[in-house]
Amino acid sequence: METTQLDPVIAEVRAVRDGIAAQAEYDVGAIFRLIREMQNESGREYVSHPARRISERPDGPLAV
Repeated sequence: METTQLDPVIAEVRAVRDGIAAQAEYDVGAIFRLIREMQNESGREYVSHPARRISERPDGPLAV
């Protein structure tokens, strides 16, 4: 069986993500509030895009 190596960048991202979640006591609402607070304090400009509407196409499957 082959062992896979853990990518150090992925390990760092997961550690940061877990640290933020732990700081918010793993409460999803608190995590989002904490991240929003971090964004506001960063001084950077963040862009948000409106949600895309899903519509049914006349020929069958849904389209975005």
